[in-house]
Amino acid sequence: MNWLNKLERKFGRYAVPNLIVYLIGAYSVGFVLNMVAPNILGFLNFQPYYILHGQIWRLITWILMPTDSNIIFLLIMMMFYYQLGTALERAWGTFRFNAYIIGGILLTEVGSLLAYGLIYLFMGGSFAHTASTMMGQMISTSYINMSIFLAFATLYPDMQVLLYFIIPIKMKWMAAVYVVIMVFSVWDTYHAIYAYTQSVSTALWYAGIMLLCIVMSLLNYLIFFLSTRNLSRYTPHEVHRRQQFKAQMREPRPGSGIAKHKCAVCGRTELDDPNLQFRFCSKCEGNYEYCQDHLFTHQHIRRV
Repeated sequence: MNWLNKLERKFGRYAVPNLIVYLIGAYSVGFVLNMVAPNILGFLNFQPYYILHGQIWRLITWILMPTDSNIIFLLIMMMFYYQLGTALERAWGTFRFNAYIIGGILLTEVGSLLAYGLIYLFMGGSFAHTASTMMGQMISTSYINMSIFLAFATLYPDMQVLLYFIIPIKMKWMAAVYVVIMVFSVWDTYHAIYAYTQSVSTALWYAGIMLLCIVMSLLNYLIFFLSTRNLSRYTPHEVHRRQQFKAQMREPRPGSGIAKHKCAVCGRTELDDPNLQFRFCSKCEGNYEYCQDHLFTHQHIRRV
C-alpha cells in the first residue's frame, strides 16, 4: 500500500490515538441526547437538503446519532467495538486505523450526497426533500461499526467469540451472518415502503438509497483490503498451478517409505496398517494427528 505509506510519512504525526474511544464517546452523547431532548437530534442528523442549505455542522454532528435505544445493548455494543477497535489499532498502527475510520465516515457522506443528487435529478425536489428526511433517520455510525467488524473478521477469521455470551462462533461466520442481515434490511426497507406507498418505483428508490449508503460506507473496507492483496494470485492459471502443486506435495512418492499420517501417541502410520484411520484433534493446541485407537483417549495438548 505505497499510497498509504506516503500519507503516513507525511501526516502520521496528526493521527489520533485511541480513536475508537472518541467514537464510543459520541455514541454515549447521542444516547443521552435521545433520552433527555430527542428533538435536538433532528437538528444534528445527516440530511443533505439542510446541509446544502447552509447547515454544514450536520457533516460532523451526525456521528452523535445513537446506534441503539436500549442501554443494555448499547453497553454491550460499546464494549465489543472497543475491543475490536483497539485490536485493529494495535495491528495496523494509529494512522492506518484513523485512515480507515475517517475514510468510512467521508465515504458515507459522499454516498448520501450522491444519492440525494440522483433523486433530485430524476424524481424532483419534493421527493428529494422526503428522501433527505429518511436519510436523517437512517444514517448513523452503525455502518462504520460494520466496517470495523468486517475488518477484524478478515484479520482474525478463526477467532472464536461467544454470541450473546452463550453460543461459541468464529468471527468469519459472524461476518457472513452480518452481511446476510444487511441484505435483508434492504429487502425489508423495500417491502415497508411499498406497503406504505403502493408504488414499486418509490420503494425501489428508497431501497436504492439505503443500499448506496451501505456500499459507500463499506467501500473503505474494500479499498483497504484490496490494496493489500496481490490480485495476480487469483487468476485462473495461478490458482490451477497452485492446486496441482499442492496435490503433488500431498502424495508421497511410491516406495519412498514416507508416511502421510502419523499418530502423536503410538507413532503408527498408514504404512504400518493401511486400514488405520487418522484424524486431527480440534481441542489440542497445534496440529496433532491421532489414529482411531487414540483419537478419543489421548490427553489434550495445551500450550503453556
